[in-house]
Amino acid sequence: MKKLFILCCIAVCLFLAVVPAASAIGGDQGWIEIRSNVDGAKVYFDGVEKGVISGGSLTVPVYSTAAPYHSFTVEKSGYTPYSGELSMPAAGATKTFYATLNPIPTPVPPVNYGSIYVESSPSGASIYFNGNYRGSAPLTINEVWPGSYSIQAELNGYHTYTTTTSVSSGTRSDVYCPLSPMATSGSLYILSDPINAKVVLDGLYRGNTPLTLNNLASGTHIVELDHAGYYDWKSTVDVPVGGTKTVSGTLNPIPVSNVGWVYVSSSPGGASVTLDGTNYGQTPASGSLKLNNIVTGDHTVALTLAGYTPYTTKVNVNANTVSEVSALLSPTGPKPAFGGLSVSSTPSGANVFVDNNFMGITPLTLKEIPAGSHMVIVRLTGYQDYETTTSVNAGATSTISAGLSPVTPTTPQKSGTIPLMTCGALLVLVLFSIKKNQ
Repeated sequence: MKKLFILCCIAVCLFLAVVPAASAIGGDQGWIEIRSNVDGAKVYFDGVEKGVISGGSLTVPVYSTAAPYHSFTVEKSGYTPYSGELSMPAAGATKTFYATLNPIPTPVPPVNYGSIYVESSPSGASIYFNGNYRGSAPLTINEVWPGSYSIQAELNGYHTYTTTTSVSSGTRSDVYCPLSPMATSGSLYILSDPINAKVVLDGLYRGNTPLTLNNLASGTHIVELDHAGYYDWKSTVDVPVGGTKTVSGTLNPIPVSNVGWVYVSSSPGGASVTLDGTNYGQTPASGSLKLNNIVTGDHTVALTLAGYTPYTTKVNVNANTVSEVSALLSPTGPKPAFGGLSVSSTPSGANVFVDNNFMGITPLTLKEIPAGSHMVIVRLTGYQDYETTTSVNAGATSTISAGLSPVTPTTPQKSGTIPLMTCGALLVLVLFSIKKNQ
């Protein structure tokens, strides 16, 4: 009996020692799981750091009998912090809460055109922008992309002035071109019969007769006189150093007929000109290409220049009349093709990735997506990822509707039943010993 009494005491002591320990380990304990879309994010319960997200989640043990937690915060640099309310789990249970972190967008400053204002001294100089004639100073060149450009000013009797200027977005750059007179210059005094004839000097229109042209480089020049209803007059003249040369041209009238003239100019020059499919040559860098003896009526004028969009226009030619065509050629180049992409999800609020780049949260409409094939992923915590490949066509909007399937969260198997099983085994052993001694 003494041996039996000792065994009973040992069993009771083991039971009393093990049961409180089991209650302390698993009886009052639960778990709070925080799931987030950003690994490395820190998790706080009521302002106290509890760990970081790894593999998409963090599990924190808590005690149901302890002071309860009320709120949680998940944050990481470069993302907008997420905060939510907490509720405590029951003993032995797990509660899961979700936090979606959104990247803080980086603002992209818009790119705007600038402009260039050009003055010359003396005024009236021909201005060339990156080698292309743009007009006479003073001159404003609008819609210029930010960058560096060359400006050149030319005026008869003066040395050419060349400089560079930089244009910034949304600002105007001012360029002043002081022209230095040539050491040797002279003048021309030009008369015509009849008066008011157009004066073209070395291929450049300078005004109507009577006309005085000063500060001309001494030497040989070509003077042309044009007047509607008269044949052109053309002569070579020598400008004297420091003197004035008088030029008088008598124009012969053109008999009334059924022909006229077409003067064609282009910016930039050097464009090939055809009239009704017949080639007439190229436009000069300054001035016009003259098409003579053109039959009256409607005609088609076409200009082509490598690197520029072909230019076509209709022109009506009247008898003994000059018709003018002035073409501003537009440069050609590859233009990127873009389309749109509209993404929605059920439920909404999912993260959208295009070609593995985060683009926003559903519902989402994206513009200026390069035309072609793109991989789209729609991701929401607690749901399976939705992945698809879609084609974006230029000028059109492709639509994706993602139905997301929920993922059942797995609850960690944490229990304090093993110590209780051990205690029960000891009791069975004691009862077996008592029965054997009886």
